[in-house]
Amino acid sequence: MHSVGELRFQVLGPVRLWRDGTEVDTGPRQQALLLTLLLTRVGRPVGTAELIDLMWGEQAPTSALNVIQKYVGALRRVLEPRLPAREDGAYLHRRGNGYLFTAGAGTLDLVSFREHVAAAGATREPDAALDHYLEALELWRGPAGGGTAAALDDEFYRACTEATALAVASDRIERVLPALQLAASMAPFHEPVQAALVTVLGAAGRQAEALARFRTVRERLADELGIDPGPALREAHLRVLAQPAAPAAGEKPAGPMSGLVGRVEEFAVLRRTVEGALAGRTAVGIVEGEPGAGKTRLLQEAAAVAARHDALVVWGRCLEGDGTPSMWPWEQALGRLVESLPAPAREKWLASEVGGILEPRDGGDRTVPDGNAQFRLFEQVVALVAQASAQRRVLLILDDLQWADVASLQLFHHLAGRLPRGTAMVAALRDRAPTLSPELSRVLATASRVPGHRRLRLGPLDVRDVAALVRNEVGQDPGDEITRAVHDRTAGNPFFVLELSRLLSEGGTLGAGVPNTIRDVVRSRMGGLDEQTRDLLEVAALIGRDVDLRLLARATGTGVGDCMDRLEPVQALGLLEPGPDDPSALRFAHDLVRESVSEATAKQRIVRLHLRVADALEQTHADDEVVAERLAYHLWAAGPLTEPARAAEALIRAGRCAANKLAFDSATRQLRHAVQVTRSSGLMDLELAALTLLAVVARRQAGFDASTVDLLERAEYLARSLDREAEAADFLFIRTMGAYTALEKDRGLLARRMHELGRTSPDPAVRRYARQTWGLHQWDVGNVGEAVRTLGESDSGDLPDAETPLRRDGSIPGEGPGWWAVTAALHGDVTAALALVDTWDTPGDPYAASVWVYYTTMIASMAGDAELARRAGDRWVSEDLDRLHAQIGHYVRQSRCWARALTGDDPAGAAAEAEELLAASLADPPQWGVAFHHALVAEMWLAAGHCDRADAALCRAGEAMREYGQRYAEGLCLLLKARLLQARGESVSVFRAAAEEASRRSTAGGALLFARRAEQFLHA
Repeated sequence: MHSVGELRFQVLGPVRLWRDGTEVDTGPRQQALLLTLLLTRVGRPVGTAELIDLMWGEQAPTSALNVIQKYVGALRRVLEPRLPAREDGAYLHRRGNGYLFTAGAGTLDLVSFREHVAAAGATREPDAALDHYLEALELWRGPAGGGTAAALDDEFYRACTEATALAVASDRIERVLPALQLAASMAPFHEPVQAALVTVLGAAGRQAEALARFRTVRERLADELGIDPGPALREAHLRVLAQPAAPAAGEKPAGPMSGLVGRVEEFAVLRRTVEGALAGRTAVGIVEGEPGAGKTRLLQEAAAVAARHDALVVWGRCLEGDGTPSMWPWEQALGRLVESLPAPAREKWLASEVGGILEPRDGGDRTVPDGNAQFRLFEQVVALVAQASAQRRVLLILDDLQWADVASLQLFHHLAGRLPRGTAMVAALRDRAPTLSPELSRVLATASRVPGHRRLRLGPLDVRDVAALVRNEVGQDPGDEITRAVHDRTAGNPFFVLELSRLLSEGGTLGAGVPNTIRDVVRSRMGGLDEQTRDLLEVAALIGRDVDLRLLARATGTGVGDCMDRLEPVQALGLLEPGPDDPSALRFAHDLVRESVSEATAKQRIVRLHLRVADALEQTHADDEVVAERLAYHLWAAGPLTEPARAAEALIRAGRCAANKLAFDSATRQLRHAVQVTRSSGLMDLELAALTLLAVVARRQAGFDASTVDLLERAEYLARSLDREAEAADFLFIRTMGAYTALEKDRGLLARRMHELGRTSPDPAVRRYARQTWGLHQWDVGNVGEAVRTLGESDSGDLPDAETPLRRDGSIPGEGPGWWAVTAALHGDVTAALALVDTWDTPGDPYAASVWVYYTTMIASMAGDAELARRAGDRWVSEDLDRLHAQIGHYVRQSRCWARALTGDDPAGAAAEAEELLAASLADPPQWGVAFHHALVAEMWLAAGHCDRADAALCRAGEAMREYGQRYAEGLCLLLKARLLQARGESVSVFRAAAEEASRRSTAGGALLFARRAEQFLHA
């Protein structure tokens, strides 16, 4: 075997060759031309006479045959360096008086292209054919063979026009557009291609561009060939004229603003958005695009517009990585707002809950805030923005929103819906890498409904804009060949274009060996740096995009002045730039630069560098809560090099810091890391501390998934092992509650354990846990009377007197009064149950209002009181209680659908919506009450007159009862079965027998409310 690595060839564009991902020089110009000729004729023998003619024409030298033989030998050595002399090898073969090149689809792009085109022609499925064409077209990077294979270009043009017809027919036009634009630039006189481009632009709603393209082609044909457009172009033109005019994307200024090449229309829209808000309205703008698309540049232009209107512009920049403190962008932005206020107001805000974000305090004895505290904090932020904007119009800018933590996104969501007048909020985010998180997707969807919202996507630059950008950077016209090469290699990404343009301005070329991605550009620039400077740059990349020079100096053992001197060449290369706000900081020119540096660093070295950064953070910020999360991240990333207790303590501290800022997702991640470290190292006390705080966070979020339940079991074991029985009981109680929330199979066994523990424990808290748990169990299995009695005793019984971390921070004990209210209603005393619920409705407290709505709608739906459920549900909407992000919202939305259906408000639509909500939020994985809510859906379908769908919903309710053993809704299901039999026209004796069975079983289980409803049906 003579293989030296995987080879890959490109001929659909400039000819290029890679071995194992690294580009290989194809040799002198004539040798490269010979390879091109052989590649374009892959699979077909080419005689030496034809090769001589193609390479020299009538100017062939007498030594032409010897030159070809010499180049063939050289090419074999390039392709297979270990190939013995006079052997053909795997690619280049002698065939008679000529040569044959062979390569598979995965090796040569031309073979792949033809296979996809053939597959497109062979299938009868239009969508499948289009998919094959798109795969084929995406392989092209410019004229085949660098402009030496016009016949192959014709294959590309045919594939483009055939793909266009399929794309227009199936309304999938966007993906074919880049290939068409490339083909049109390659073939300015090819009328079918130009007609296809006009057609697609028009179909995409870009009529102005389509008409401009037609006029350009028409003038070119007239000026250079003296002919008029043919039938295909004329028909495409007429189709565009017949389309309704698309709304203008924004008026164009006379020319590009501040050199904003290719973004004139987007800037016009954003400018009007910001100016409208600064005139006294509000606005939310979202700018999205791939890394390097120019999002931050557009934000800077918007900031300049606001500054010209004397507005206050504040920035919040989100950073990548777990080491970034939660609420970091808001710490920056809100800090600037507070600084803009008079001194008395500044002091007031710094002393408020907002001050906890700006100046994190030591949270050693502080309890973790609950969801209501988060709402109060967010409302304070609204008030702060309102106060600042009352003094001076405000533009709030958040950059790189894709990296924002969940708590920051929740605040963005809250503020977007309550933005004070005179305020504009503009954010930028990547639309790829990383994929948008579900939380960010929800925030964007909500923001899209805010009045004054505009969302802009920055796509790639076209060839003309690339030429303009290169011309601005280099100072001269690059010419068509360089422009096409830059466009091909950057895919129109402005940042990539600028980087390659800078290489050109420094005397570089776009020939062989020049990188085709930004990562290659960065590494190429780093090549001339000395070893010490590279070391500094690698550590800086781990610190983050914004690099504190004092921290960098400490981490590398270098003086600050030396750091600045050594990094001066890096600034000259454009990799680093001065920090925007801090003279003691530097900033990577783009996150892609920082990523490129990190990816070029050996993995083992990165681990050691993380530890050096962590050591430096501890030395420079010993007791500073601001860096707690960053420190924990670096210690965690240092892996086995970090002493376990040190890492665990840092992670626990970071988890508490995040939780104190209501960033529960970040807290959970930090604490799970702490559990992993402590468990593997046998640090039982620290592991229990991490698990305790994790349990508090889970209680705040009502987030009991399977992994959380397992951790609670582990925590109980540790507490008992350490003779901390009170804490062990706390963990058992929380674990049992979580098991019932998630309908775990063994929840009954846990309830019995808790019950038995309470019978023998001297701790009054444990005795109360036992009664509450046993009452919950009785409700679950359908013994409603026993549940009422047990929960009533629990509510009036012993109160906890021993304070444990969970009882202090985790709202222990549980939900006894609420559970008693629901079971009392099921037992028949609806009036007493609702009276108790009414006592919790504290005026001005949205969290109390949400609990009131939750229990009122639940009791009303059990009692069949649709009017009461609707009034309560309407309050949820009118007071915008969804903003609390409470788990109970899923149940409230279900009950609202039920109330709509039973009061005649589109019963079928309400039932369909409820089914979707149920499937998405309560059925998989199953949550408490899933059988009951399937029964409510069945009642909705009955109200809509759809008996078959009601029957299906009742079947799902029955399956849920059998599968999960939760039977308190059995009487309601039997009653609805009787009503379904009546609706289907069964005899009176049949449906009455079913109703009597419902009454009998409900009475036996103590669900007297359902028994009464069955009796009412029987006597109706």
